[in-house]
Amino acid sequence: MSDGFDQLWADLEPLGRNRTTGGYRRFSWGEADADVRAWFVAAATARGLTVETDRNGNLWAWWGEPGPDAVVTGSHLDSVPDGGAFDGPLGVVSALAAVDELKRRGVRPSRPLAVTVFVEEEGARFGVPCLGTRLLTGAITPERALGLTDADGVTWERAMERAGHDPGRIGADPDLLGRVGVFIELHVEQGTALIHTDSAVGVASSVWPHGRWRMDFSGQGDHAGSTRLADRKDPMLPFAETVLAARAAAEAHDAVATIGKVHVAPNGTNAIPSRVRTWLDARAPDEATLHAVVDHVDAVAKRAASEHSVFHARYEESYTPVVDFDTALRDHIAAVIGADGTPAPVLPTGAGHDAGVLAASVPTAMLFVRNPSGISHAPQEFARPDDCHQGVTALADVLADLLHEKEEHEEHQEQKGQKRQKGQGEKGSP
Repeated sequence: MSDGFDQLWADLEPLGRNRTTGGYRRFSWGEADADVRAWFVAAATARGLTVETDRNGNLWAWWGEPGPDAVVTGSHLDSVPDGGAFDGPLGVVSALAAVDELKRRGVRPSRPLAVTVFVEEEGARFGVPCLGTRLLTGAITPERALGLTDADGVTWERAMERAGHDPGRIGADPDLLGRVGVFIELHVEQGTALIHTDSAVGVASSVWPHGRWRMDFSGQGDHAGSTRLADRKDPMLPFAETVLAARAAAEAHDAVATIGKVHVAPNGTNAIPSRVRTWLDARAPDEATLHAVVDHVDAVAKRAASEHSVFHARYEESYTPVVDFDTALRDHIAAVIGADGTPAPVLPTGAGHDAGVLAASVPTAMLFVRNPSGISHAPQEFARPDDCHQGVTALADVLADLLHEKEEHEEHQEQKGQKRQKGQGEKGSP
């Protein structure tokens, strides 16, 4: 089992890596994305899986004939700018390695099993996270998705077309979604909770509500040396106050808020900016708290913009309400992977995932693999090989249990049918 995982990881690891930073730049529909998608198709095909691309660009590798009530597992392969190696890919590699393990155990699925790769999970290129699953479930309209643009002004429609896909087919796919009986996503932990336990693998309880808001500050570009301070309409000033307001609001509400992306125009050293465009990422334990944080930041931005004669506008680019994973499924999985009768740790997460989007449509659960660095979305993100191997074992145990559960149900139904037939035969005999 470990050999299969290690080889898969070694083959995937160099693809899309930035040699300067050591991080990854795997952006949807780009060259690195094509490389990792090709890697997945080859790895899945080598395992006898049948690979399909759905209308939204998501990849599905089927063990057995695609059909209803499927057990589905997987994650994503795209990254944030200079992100770590494990966020997303760990779930995909572990899913393929779990298929190897199930075959080694002699498991023969009585229901379809699929490994998935969802596109644009990070939203690093086009701004909306979990775009592949949002399109699949109908959480975003095709019209809006097609018009999304990257930093160079390339639309999702154009990028998808360049990659060889038909953007005219994107949108909700109830037939495909209806095949999914349960979805299990394994992911590296993006925090430190498991570091303080004896467990390499934990189970998600919920996903904090979170969203992204774009803020535009429009002023007047001018000369940095000849324009008096009193005459300036500098959008950088209200932007600076907004950054500080995000930190203060998060601290006051026991939430998190981040401004990590900014575009400045014309971006010249000796020029007063004409426009600043930035993005607020905010997350909180509950929706009321999240809205309080965002409203406070927006109020500060408006006031500061007015004081400096700058125009301000806010746009909600994405929003995900609180996600509470299926309690019965969560507790069952925690028991399945628990050692010596001790259920696996159950923990919430502030990070968004495709599983969180799918949870509104199908029973969904998540496994987390311990991250001793506690760092994510950066090159220092890490999981020990032994912990990764334990993650594969845990995932294989869960998948085998779900497949066995189906077999037991069918066997029970068959036995009930036989008893009914026997009873009817006895009543009809002389």
